[in-house]
Amino acid sequence: MAKVNIRQLRNHGGEVVDRAARGEQITITRAGQPVAELHPLASPPLAPQTLLARWRRLPLVDPVALRRDIDQTLDAVL
Repeated sequence: MAKVNIRQLRNHGGEVVDRAARGEQITITRAGQPVAELHPLASPPLAPQTLLARWRRLPLVDPVALRRDIDQTLDAVL
């Protein structure tokens, strides 16, 4: 986890927030002591209509071909 002091946060707040938005967890320190944490918010859940639309666009899977590919890739002893 990255650490950022109050001065860095004040002078480069936008950059620090951008880092957190990209998934980085950042500890904010004052006089070398941790005082807060900055982390990204969880993404809102997708609407059922969106999930169904994505599901409908998935390619069809041929189970026989899939099994053949898996058998060729993996050791049969496993």
